[in-house]
Amino acid sequence: MGVPYPLNITSLFRLLMALWQGESRRSKTGRRIRYARGKRKFEIGRERHLTTIGATTLKKVRTMGDNRKTRAKTIDVAYVVDPNNKKTTKTEIVSVVENKANIHYVRRNIINKGAIIETKLGKAQVTSRPGQSGTINAVLISK
Repeated sequence: MGVPYPLNITSLFRLLMALWQGESRRSKTGRRIRYARGKRKFEIGRERHLTTIGATTLKKVRTMGDNRKTRAKTIDVAYVVDPNNKKTTKTEIVSVVENKANIHYVRRNIINKGAIIETKLGKAQVTSRPGQSGTINAVLISK
């Protein structure tokens, strides 16, 4: 009797293990470095959640020092600045046009800093980090 789903040991470890963001135990040439201390709790990172277009859902996350970050899971509005008249307008996001972080983010409508989005006002480039700030601020490129 087999397992009803394919069991990949690498994906299993990724599910169970923490995302460690400390320094590598190997040098750039491959030599093993023996550290004087082990891993620390503050070096553990979090799983990424990529912000997409949809009805606004935010998640508050506790960070180091009991500070807070607001992560935007899905969002459908952007605060767009027109560089000609220096006015900020709250507008609806239509789609993602271009994303230099990853070409596949365009078809999945994933928004991050630097992405070019299509809004009701025209094309705009995202200047904020929606996964960290919880809002999308952008600068109008063309109408």
